[in-house]
Amino acid sequence: MASLRLASRRAFNFSQQQASRNFFTSSKPAPHRSSALTGAYRTVFVLSAGLFAVYYFDARSALHRYILTPALRYTLDAETGHKVAVKVLRSGLGPRDPLSDDERLTSELWGQTISNPVGLAAGFDKDGEAIDGLFNLGFSWVEIGSVTPKPQPGNPRPRVFHLPEDSALINRYGFPSQGHASVLSRLRARIPSFPSAEEATTAALRPGSLLAVNLGKNKASPAESIDDFVSGVRTFGPLADVLVINVSSPNTPGLRGLQNRNELEHLLAGVTEARDQLVPSELTARRPKLLLKIAPDLDEAQLKDIADVIQNSKIDGVIVSNTTVRRPSSLADANQVEIGGLSGAPLKAFSLAAVRTLRAHLPASVPLIGCGGIFTGADALEYAKAGASLVQVYTGFGYDGAGTCRRIKDQLVEELQKEGTTWEAVVSNAVNTLSTQPPLLLQVEVEQVKKVLPGEGSVAQLIEEAEELKRLLDKLGEQMAGSIEAAVEPVPVVPTAAST
Repeated sequence: MASLRLASRRAFNFSQQQASRNFFTSSKPAPHRSSALTGAYRTVFVLSAGLFAVYYFDARSALHRYILTPALRYTLDAETGHKVAVKVLRSGLGPRDPLSDDERLTSELWGQTISNPVGLAAGFDKDGEAIDGLFNLGFSWVEIGSVTPKPQPGNPRPRVFHLPEDSALINRYGFPSQGHASVLSRLRARIPSFPSAEEATTAALRPGSLLAVNLGKNKASPAESIDDFVSGVRTFGPLADVLVINVSSPNTPGLRGLQNRNELEHLLAGVTEARDQLVPSELTARRPKLLLKIAPDLDEAQLKDIADVIQNSKIDGVIVSNTTVRRPSSLADANQVEIGGLSGAPLKAFSLAAVRTLRAHLPASVPLIGCGGIFTGADALEYAKAGASLVQVYTGFGYDGAGTCRRIKDQLVEELQKEGTTWEAVVSNAVNTLSTQPPLLLQVEVEQVKKVLPGEGSVAQLIEEAEELKRLLDKLGEQMAGSIEAAVEPVPVVPTAAST
């Protein structure tokens, strides 16, 4: 009986196993159905990844403005988010501006054609790590730095603060820099062994664009010394289209003192002499242009002094402006109490006022570049109408992400279309109207002189015209001397004991 029960139990277990096997086996799809399903999944995945890649690499995508950029801002502290953005652009995996620039945006500076007037200010790419990634976003001007001769860490962290309620930023970085040697090696590494004709037009290695290096000063250097700037000119002159002399950061003690008249005269004489001693670049066959970057916190008398110094120097232009130490009453964000330079929307009024003032005290031959609070095409156009030849963005780029440059350019084209004009026409009209003009007397005499300049004709005619030119110049000299005498009031002579 025991053996019978054991046999029946085994038979029952075997039947259960068979039933279970049959159940699971019958639920599996046929081999050809499984392969088809796997292939469909793969196809969907590839198509989805491809569409995402197309969407991601287009800088205009809302993904960057409304998802990725805010995610960086709210999940990481301000400085870490900044560093992540630089690393992405450095990697070559950053988004790109897919469109060519509209002809209405074409500008000219120092005889060079610039494809659009929107540039990136110094401070984003401090060590020249992401130059090409930034150009890929559509900027015509990328300014790296500030770069100091020796490496330095800058001020202690935290040193960057978002003010989202005010579309602003406060920083007290203090020129953290890897130093001249590190940045120089990166700039050299960018240059191809055999640059094409298009690449060789500028140090940016692309037509219609310019590469600028912003030169800073080590914190440990004497406040009155200009050696750090002279060293920067000699180091980066052969590898840059433009060198920017930054004497306006509020975060390096004593730096803004170099904006005072006597110190500024000494500084500009030193850096222009160093530039003029450079051998023209092997890449562009030119020496770099020199720009001065000033603060927005200067009053009219200080700006006039700076204009006077610039007119008596070989400086090529001015960037207006850096961050401000002022705190407008309109600020609402709690971070407004932080120490440092304020940038973003609240800076715009200060920078625009400085542009207008400086434009009125400089000749048309000295270009200005406007910087401060530019978020839209309308903002950029305001700077053009104030006499700025180009503009730069920084804080707006940080808030609005990779598509900032393209959006500003598109908006600017719309504004120009409404007014039936071009960027170059707006700038030309503003500069010619607002710039300082020679005295009226001199203008009249110059026009008369032009009428008698030698042209084709006999020797006797040339002699006659030369004599007429001499007569007009003599007359001009007499009139100017008379004007000076009339302007000086006679000083009454007071009898003294000795004279009596």
